[in-house]
Amino acid sequence: MFKNAMSRNTLRGNTRSSQRTGKLLSAALLLAIAVQAHAEGEGAQPGAAQAASATPPLPSVLFRNVRIFDGKSAALSAPSEVLVRGNHIERISSTPIKLEEGATPQVIDGGGRTLMPGLIDAHAHLSFINTPMLLMASADPGYLQIRAAVNARGMLMDGYTAVRDVSGPVFGMKRAIDEGLLPGPRIWPSGTMISQTSGHNDFRTLGDLPSTAGSGVGAPVRHGYSVVADGADAVLTAAREQLMQGASQIKLAGGGGVSSNFDPIDVTEYTKPEFEAAVAAADNWGTYVAVHAYTPKAIRTAVEAGVKSIEHGQLIDEPTMKLLAERGVWLSLQPFLDDEDAIPTAPGSDNERKYRQVADGTDNAYKLAKKYHVKVAFGTDIQFNPKGLERQNYYLPKLVRWFSPAEALKMATADNAELLSLSGPRNPYPGKLGVVENGALADLLLVDGDPLSDIKLLENPAKNLLVIMKDGTLYKNLLAQ
Repeated sequence: MFKNAMSRNTLRGNTRSSQRTGKLLSAALLLAIAVQAHAEGEGAQPGAAQAASATPPLPSVLFRNVRIFDGKSAALSAPSEVLVRGNHIERISSTPIKLEEGATPQVIDGGGRTLMPGLIDAHAHLSFINTPMLLMASADPGYLQIRAAVNARGMLMDGYTAVRDVSGPVFGMKRAIDEGLLPGPRIWPSGTMISQTSGHNDFRTLGDLPSTAGSGVGAPVRHGYSVVADGADAVLTAAREQLMQGASQIKLAGGGGVSSNFDPIDVTEYTKPEFEAAVAAADNWGTYVAVHAYTPKAIRTAVEAGVKSIEHGQLIDEPTMKLLAERGVWLSLQPFLDDEDAIPTAPGSDNERKYRQVADGTDNAYKLAKKYHVKVAFGTDIQFNPKGLERQNYYLPKLVRWFSPAEALKMATADNAELLSLSGPRNPYPGKLGVVENGALADLLLVDGDPLSDIKLLENPAKNLLVIMKDGTLYKNLLAQ
């Protein structure tokens, strides 16, 4: 089912002794000389030897008889053909694509099904989507990374070819995916979410206080799940440390959270100077800061400091939503509802009450965002939920409470890709994503049906996603002959 992209990297990754390298180079030189001499002896034109050793054509895939959702339009295209060469879309045509003589692409007959961009989750947690908090804080880090690698494969098989990971130790996993060592989505990593003392990402217990007692660094900090920084200088250092590890954007906790135990949902975390320190660090690296915040005060403090993406915002008020529109700030909003996909909390706990407060604000937040034409991103923010991975594909269809299926799909493809591009030079995957267009990166799904008419088709990816392609590589093809 999988074509392991590792094969493309095997030769460049292998180490060889200098002696063997020298012999290979000598043999190659002798061969080139022999080819040149033969060509000249046969009266060949100058350059024939170079042509004979030209780079072989890139592998290609031709999708035939597909109707395209291009990531932006409200309707599917007429039956079309799409040629993928290497990792890019080379040509789209409503008439049969004429191939050059000798070309032998892999042909996939779509049978009138829908070809669309790969999905993008703008608020993911690969490292603990389905890992209970206690396990995350106590298990061997190697075991936790293996769990995360399984999650990465699962997300790709759910149709998510790209994710913005907004807190968690995923730098090593991202590298392994990019090198073809394991299947998974493209990852825009934030590294660890930076938190103040008693903030949303401070996983210490009361028994760990006071911090001056020298009790040592807890496992969540050692393993990259948590970092606590108080004061502008400490925030600046923490932000730079994430950038040093390869963060494509920086994430801070700016207000209370559901899963954290010592910050009521209404509190504001971090001051404007502390936010400004992180923004300055990110701006110096050509990227931006995203902030976890629900309430108007927390959101306004972050926006006034130059933050470009607000994560959540369910308790926002109308003047603050208007401010987001005026400043062009993104609202990365999740369809949190009081349903079976609620963040797991203990019955009767403060965490449960906080979640219900957030869920009660979801409807108003989406309505205000639509009213003021705020740039809204789609994300799931599934965390600590044993069933999290299997429930991921149920989140996007929930958006039809506020949007048409076409609007929801655009949000999860072209719009989210626009948000990812804010990373500028820190973007780990330069190129056009979230669309089916000439020259775009080849992240594609073939859906058995029309998701613009029935978006719930995406709830069953095992059955309804017939083809999954990322970066031009086929990771699933149920139509293979």
